[in-house]
Amino acid sequence: MKHFDLQLFAVDEKTIKAADLAKVRDVDFAERFTTGIETLMKMLGITRKIEKKAGEILKVYKVTGTLESGTVAEGEVIPLSKYETTYTAIGEAELKKWRKVTTAEAISEKGYGQAVNDTNDRMLKDIQKGVRSDFVTFLGTGTGKATGVGLQAAMAQVWGQMQVLFEDTSIETVYLMNPLDVADYLGSAQISTQTAFGMSYIENFLGMGTAILASDIPKGKIYATAAENIVLYYIPVTSADMAQAFDLTSDATGLIGIHTGPTYDNLSAETVAASGVGLFAEKLDGIVIGSITTGVGA
Repeated sequence: MKHFDLQLFAVDEKTIKAADLAKVRDVDFAERFTTGIETLMKMLGITRKIEKKAGEILKVYKVTGTLESGTVAEGEVIPLSKYETTYTAIGEAELKKWRKVTTAEAISEKGYGQAVNDTNDRMLKDIQKGVRSDFVTFLGTGTGKATGVGLQAAMAQVWGQMQVLFEDTSIETVYLMNPLDVADYLGSAQISTQTAFGMSYIENFLGMGTAILASDIPKGKIYATAAENIVLYYIPVTSADMAQAFDLTSDATGLIGIHTGPTYDNLSAETVAASGVGLFAEKLDGIVIGSITTGVGA
């Protein structure tokens, strides 16, 4: 009887397997999302990124009080100035989850690249859009108001309100507006735009600051706040507790986790992603909503 040396038929440990390629695709997905977030932070001028701890709620404190007159007669008791600190919850980082299934038939017909990778790309864009949309919705709750006839006048009024709100602080104002309003104002003029996180932006627009163009902004409105007023608050999907329960691929930041693998009960490839990223403003009264009105010469 002839005996075979089974070691000769063993798979080399360096052989690239399908599971390895899926892992690489997941790493690429996570890194592209994180790169997009980092670019968005740079575009918005955000310098603070806060990791959510268990049981923690993001709060902002506000100091209120009155400074008494410093004019005091000789020998008189100096009046007491009283200040107090109050705390207000800003927002709660919410872990959001998404799942996508690609059938064996779709993979067989269109190939793995188109059926899984291309749809993963679209899934990534939609997740990014959701982060952006939530941020715009939050900005829409701002309490500051300004109005001007035409885009330039409205933007100038918004700029003025921002200077009043942050008069004791050096700030960099960020403006968000609908691209149709910018198109109406510029007409056929040539402008240089850059793109990040699915949005175009113009640096030093009209000499007042960075203008971010997003269709999420209602036409005729300008949302503005100080870059220093924005904070990125997130749930790390790579925390020790999460890692014990789920095999998610992420990068060092833990901003998003993803897992792609086979599901044999219906013979399909399943992609699951989770992220808890939120953009918030510390001061709601530090957000100004400008209204563009029409008039002669607008």
